[in-house]
Amino acid sequence: MLSIIVFSALAIIAVASGIAVFRVDSMARATYALAVSFVAVGVMLVMFDLDYIGVITILMMVMEMAIMAIYMIMFMGMNPALMPMSMVHNNRWSAILATGIFLLLAAGALLVPWPARSGTAAPDLTVAVGEALMGSKMLVMLTVSPILFATIVAALVLANPRGRYDRWGDNLKRVCPDDPQQGGLGK
Repeated sequence: MLSIIVFSALAIIAVASGIAVFRVDSMARATYALAVSFVAVGVMLVMFDLDYIGVITILMMVMEMAIMAIYMIMFMGMNPALMPMSMVHNNRWSAILATGIFLLLAAGALLVPWPARSGTAAPDLTVAVGEALMGSKMLVMLTVSPILFATIVAALVLANPRGRYDRWGDNLKRVCPDDPQQGGLGK
């Protein structure tokens, strides 16, 4: 019973945050909503005993959102990423295209003759999928992951050398920043 409640809550969170991606008014909020949606899906996969796929989904989405945040700060600065903007463009053609692709995929799923299973299933499907995806490269991935994370942190530090403390100093409640470099906020 508890697992049904947890699964239902995660499903609601995944769908609600998926909808929020298109309803919020900034790139940063849409990014975080997308991350929450996929993390909820990853936890649901772990609940189905698909540990490898669930953890990979969570890690992949967290890393992707970190990279996306770096690009937002690097190219836009943090404030424009939080400014209101429409996340949906060309509503009419987007709806037509989405409906057409959905119908095409649904027709493919229903009308294509699926092959019958040959052979027997692996005793542990999660291990089989992990071996099929990674094979002998698992040690490499375990080694590369911390290096990739360190690279992302270093890129974030380099992308935003002048943080809020450089512009605002110790008094973050000031009305106007004392920006030491011309062309910053309020200049």
